[in-house]
Amino acid sequence: MSRETAIHAMVRKCRAGRFPACVTAVASGWVILAERQVTEGYCLLLPDPVVGHLNVLSGEERESFLRDMGALGDVLLSVTGAVRINYAMFGNLAPALHLHAFPRYANEPEATRTAQPWALDWNLAPAFSEEIHGGLKRRIAAGFAAIRSGP
Repeated sequence: MSRETAIHAMVRKCRAGRFPACVTAVASGWVILAERQVTEGYCLLLPDPVVGHLNVLSGEERESFLRDMGALGDVLLSVTGAVRINYAMFGNLAPALHLHAFPRYANEPEATRTAQPWALDWNLAPAFSEEIHGGLKRRIAAGFAAIRSGP
């Protein structure tokens, strides 16, 4: 994969410990809180190393990424009180594999409760900030730590 994307830049910053929204390293890469919190707890799963799309991963690498996707959903459900997680992988704008995980809540306005996340008003979504979202980031990281430590 030759084209540099925002995903590449975020992964480099995560590796260097210089990405403020980085939640934790996982087996397949990194979990970060999204730049715009269109739903509270909206995260991305970024593979490390960066690849073009899911289908270029070997069987073991693919299983690892999808296992981390499921774990991210489990942690978000536990930490946020969401009723479900919406998952999305596109890679059309930034042609590099990355997963969007959107917690969805029972108390969302009826007009948007069943809307796909890109139909929400992103202009109203708060930008990630450590001051506002730091506690949530630490709770998500703790959820992953609990998974790693086992029962």
